[in-house]
Amino acid sequence: MIELAEGVHALGSGKGGHVRAFLIENGTELTLVDTLFDDDAHLVLEAIRSLGRSPSDLKRIGITHAHRSHLGGLAALKRASGATVSSHPSEADIIAGQRRAQPVTLLPKGPPKLLPFRIGLRFNRPRHTPYAPDETLEPGGALGPLHALDAAGHSPGHLAFHWPERDFLIAGDAIATWPSLGPGWPAFHLNEAQHAESLRRLAALNARIVGVGHGDPITDNAADRVHSLAAV
Repeated sequence: MIELAEGVHALGSGKGGHVRAFLIENGTELTLVDTLFDDDAHLVLEAIRSLGRSPSDLKRIGITHAHRSHLGGLAALKRASGATVSSHPSEADIIAGQRRAQPVTLLPKGPPKLLPFRIGLRFNRPRHTPYAPDETLEPGGALGPLHALDAAGHSPGHLAFHWPERDFLIAGDAIATWPSLGPGWPAFHLNEAQHAESLRRLAALNARIVGVGHGDPITDNAADRVHSLAAV
């Protein structure tokens, strides 16, 4: 766990394409964005306890989008904490296991090390443990202290989250820093035009710290680096 700013913690490991989740402290309550990969709920619970908190302090879980690398710990974390789970309405049935996430192309595109993730998404393997979100969350809504933002393109209901008081942005898979800094993983974006427009909106926030779905957070010259991605 890495503290990025007061009350902002990045969690993750090398699994799931160096997938990341973000634990937010706001007063006595905790908020989590995304839940890491497969059986990674224990990493989140360990992080909560390392802060001197208990799982019951986790009051809400928000999901950026319904790809399995971001859903792995969801069901276990819901059981452990009782937190309210929120997602965009167009992603909720995928999270609940009622529909598969839309497949992506298997044509050569992007770094070869991402091909296993594309194959996994196409064939829905491994499957996440389904859990139906308790609430839907639209852009403009709130997740604790975070503002939900429209970041469609990677998927139709992709959300980003902004905490203006901390100058902190969670871009989800709109931006990636693994295996290198880039505008997400292009082979995974279902609508490139939507994604480009979303990236321009995120860049306009000029966030000082940017958390991404895959790879290390951007903490140096974050605003300029995100603007450079949006200009491509």
